[in-house]
Amino acid sequence: MNKEYVKSICGMCSVRCPIQVEVVDGKAEYIQGNPDAPGIMGSLCPRGAAGTALTYDEERPQYPMVRTGKRGEGKWKQVSWDEALDYVADELKRIQETYGKDAVLFSDRGGPFRDFYRAFLRGIGTANYNNHDSACARNVQNAALSVFGFGRKGVSYDLKNAKHVILQQRNIFEAVNVAEVNNLLNAMGDGCKLSVIDIRANVPATKSDNFFMIRPGTDYAFNLAVINVIINNELYDKDFVANWVEDFDLLKDFVQQYTPEWAEEETGIKADAIRDFCHQLAEAAPSILWHPGWMTARYSDSFYMSRTIYIINALMGAIGAKGGLPFMNKPGDVGAKGLNSFMELYPKPEGKRADGVGWMEGRKHFDAGPGLVHLAYDAAVDENPYPIKAYICHRHDPLMAFPDAPHVKTLWDNIELLVVPTFSWSDTAWHADVVLPISPYLERDEIIMTKNGPKPAFQVRKRAVQPVYDTKAIWEIYSGLAKRFGLDKLVYEDIEDIWKFQLEGTGVSLSDFDATGIVSLASDPLYKPVKEGSFKTPSGKVQMIDAKLEADGQPSLKPYESPERPPEGKFRITFGRCALHTQGHTVNNALLFEQMPENTLWINTKRAEELGIANDDYVSISNADYSSKIRAFVTDFVHPECVFMIHGFDHKLPCESRAKGMGAADNLLLSKGIKKWDKGGGAIAMQEHFVSVSK
Repeated sequence: MNKEYVKSICGMCSVRCPIQVEVVDGKAEYIQGNPDAPGIMGSLCPRGAAGTALTYDEERPQYPMVRTGKRGEGKWKQVSWDEALDYVADELKRIQETYGKDAVLFSDRGGPFRDFYRAFLRGIGTANYNNHDSACARNVQNAALSVFGFGRKGVSYDLKNAKHVILQQRNIFEAVNVAEVNNLLNAMGDGCKLSVIDIRANVPATKSDNFFMIRPGTDYAFNLAVINVIINNELYDKDFVANWVEDFDLLKDFVQQYTPEWAEEETGIKADAIRDFCHQLAEAAPSILWHPGWMTARYSDSFYMSRTIYIINALMGAIGAKGGLPFMNKPGDVGAKGLNSFMELYPKPEGKRADGVGWMEGRKHFDAGPGLVHLAYDAAVDENPYPIKAYICHRHDPLMAFPDAPHVKTLWDNIELLVVPTFSWSDTAWHADVVLPISPYLERDEIIMTKNGPKPAFQVRKRAVQPVYDTKAIWEIYSGLAKRFGLDKLVYEDIEDIWKFQLEGTGVSLSDFDATGIVSLASDPLYKPVKEGSFKTPSGKVQMIDAKLEADGQPSLKPYESPERPPEGKFRITFGRCALHTQGHTVNNALLFEQMPENTLWINTKRAEELGIANDDYVSISNADYSSKIRAFVTDFVHPECVFMIHGFDHKLPCESRAKGMGAADNLLLSKGIKKWDKGGGAIAMQEHFVSVSK
């Protein structure tokens, strides 16, 4: 028996925790957290542990395929890689020659491994790189820009040194980042308080010192009342505010009407509880960490929820503070040279983005990096500012992530080429013209990534086992396409040559990764003090008024508007994540399916009794053209105005034998929901729909 251990990086969700893979006679047998990685302590979440089931799943794409029937009909022709890449390259060239360079749209899941294929997009000249974030954290990104002048990754979360952590639209113990979970639990063991603001008692709520079960859609109201108390009771950091906050008096005047008593009527949270909570924050400041949210594509004012969170952190002096939100360090901040970028080999395309981000009235204040892909779909329909005719949907499933899949499909009717590079089947892959199967993460090498933070580092994903089927690594796919476009600087035959290009001049060699898979660039964490230049706003301070936001017709300090209440007999539909599944793409995983084959519908006890529903009854949930059967979870610990389910169930594909028909699909209950979006932050407002529930 031949046994070896490979240090690599997990690929079961977007966190990408460092892992160690036990390989026996060429087969991956066991996965654990990398014991040499800070904060991991050898541990891993259930999804990461189930990575072997992804690799050895016979129901994943096994070879390149070109559609032969109608889109979504499931008729495919197996082709060679040369045939597939030739076809894709020829079609992309035809479309660009006919409609222009920017007629090609691209979207992905984001993350640290994008540099190589983003260079390919630059090479072919399209401005339309996008990611999934308008269904996730775009509101957070644009909120950070509007307050600090830099994005959400300009600060980190110092959980292990925090004295009070607040979670609002961030479920840290179920949407799992292993190091964050360990750091927070260790901090709580040392006396750190935890407060949770949510519409239900999620796992963090069960471990919290303060749980506020808030009326759905009123998070912004809660935050305004907190600012009211902090300012009027002078609980804020006076030195920080005096030196680093611009237009504090405007904020003070704005929040006077938003008293705790007002908030009690709006949110259902007692006024005295809000006051007590604010005094707890003051006791822990500046080592407080109010997380700005993760999946905040929920309400039409979620941008303002995140914006006020950043403002509260600033008022308490937590920005740049140990145990708060310290500034993120890149390699240069600790005296190291960063990786060489493939994107720098090609000029940035000059075309205007199809989604209008950065140039269109009302959209100039948005971050143009990954844009807002749901708005780019409009260009495929009305050809304004130009037609979108090709779409490369890379490891991204918009038909599951965005509301109302049948409606989204109609937005793609005029797209002539839909290409999906993927390691698992998805609704979008099933609807594609070409499927390019990616080797799952245990079977592929990846470009080296930079992990920024208090101690920045380089990390590498190394192949643990050989590909089981006729699949390729991501760099191999885009190198093959680059070759067909004459982009010689991206044509590689060996991953080590890619790594050597990235590392040239850094002083780091490939052998430095051998022991742990990680090369730390600093010996100790660096906490940079707030100083001139820390904030990238015109004033150099934390700004209450954002001129870009105002110029686009959006107020920086927006008067609160009470959310619509559910019509008589209906519920607001809410959804979220769990520790066992990653969105929809792990539901068919054999190990994870065994643990959680279907989702359940959280429904308030009193409302369930009114409908004659008992715990574990199957109920019908419906809205517009979709209805499904789902098992009821009857509990006091979900707000009576809403029901809740885990996202990503009720798969329809015949190639997913386990997941097919199990549970209910939240996205199909959001009729025409892609048209409801937050004008402040750009994300879709996916929890502003109402459903019927019956036994």
